Amino acid sequence: MNIIFREIRAHYKGLIGWSAGMLFLVIAGMAKFSAIASGGQQAIQLFKTFPKPVLVIAGINGLDVGTAIGYFGVLYLYILLLATIHAAMIGAEIISKEERDRTSEFLYPKPISRSKIVTEKLIAAIINIIILNLITTVSSILAVSFYAKNFSNNNMILTLMIGLFIMQILFFALGSVLAGVFKNPKLPTVVATAILLVTYIIWVIVDLNSKLDFLKYVTPFKYFDASVIINDGHLDPLYIALSSVIIVIFITTTYIFFNRRDLKV
Repeated sequence: MNIIFREIRAHYKGLIGWSAGMLFLVIAGMAKFSAIASGGQQAIQLFKTFPKPVLVIAGINGLDVGTAIGYFGVLYLYILLLATIHAAMIGAEIISKEERDRTSEFLYPKPISRSKIVTEKLIAAIINIIILNLITTVSSILAVSFYAKNFSNNNMILTLMIGLFIMQILFFALGSVLAGVFKNPKLPTVVATAILLVTYIIWVIVDLNSKLDFLKYVTPFKYFDASVIINDGHLDPLYIALSSVIIVIFITTTYIFFNRRDLKV
């Protein structure tokens, strides 16, 4: 339990920074919706003139930006990117930072198993992720309600935020497994972020070319695509199950590899 509190204290400043960035993204993003709404059909028609690659990259493809929930679906892509980068980084950093900071000899010789240390570190990181998700959820509901008068579809925002949380945990697990596998403590964060960006690019490619639809199982961004969730009204159980399996495999692998390897001191 002491390790959990220690890690939470060590990361609270970072959490404040990420939360401030998320608040700014949500509020500034929804503020633009009122400008688009006031522009009427002319503003909406302008988006329709954009080529498909631009619409896909911007997250507009398949969404009606003239509606509050449709516009929020566009903003959701950027929320997803910010939150998953945070999750991947904290997953990698919280496991490997003792080796990075050359403090392994102070923590791991203590009368406590490596597995318990890893467990408490992971719990601390998940608490960090939950807090960011809650701040994102509350600010999203308030911002959409403020800038879109008479909006009442908060259930859809909550559904999107559940998808966001699963994505956060998925990339957090990716970061942690890389920290467990790599001996160089600087590599996990870099590799996790690179994989995240590659999966985003694959998502764009799949949306641009229907012949590559089979690649949708390779990118988690396709699992929780805002346009699909909003149009269907719910998360896809198959993708929830697939994400859960991947998370369990990643976390289990983290324990296996981290317990086996020699630590850098």
